[in-house]
Amino acid sequence: MEKKNLKSEKDYIKMYQEKGFTSNFMMVNHKLVSTETKKEYYPMDIKVVAEHRFEGISNPSDMSILYAIETKEGNKGTVLANYSPSSDTSTAEFFKAIPKENVSQEANFLN
Repeated sequence: MEKKNLKSEKDYIKMYQEKGFTSNFMMVNHKLVSTETKKEYYPMDIKVVAEHRFEGISNPSDMSILYAIETKEGNKGTVLANYSPSSDTSTAEFFKAIPKENVSQEANFLN
């Protein structure tokens, strides 16, 4: 897949999966949980290695952010967070709580 053809969150997720970011996570009780292992992570356990922001096609206020992350054990995956006015704020709060030194763009394939 060529970088210039990337249009949607799905395209970006596929590109990160091809780069080894294959773990899946979900928010449960203000913690990030691996859907495979059920291991729980706190903000200090996560490193954000890339992020991409998207606006909704039909409604620009429907925004999302795709995070490419790595856990303290080295598991790599993606988390798609909805940032619309009606979205759950626990995901946003979790990612805001990640220590600044754990946030970079080192795995961003657009750099």
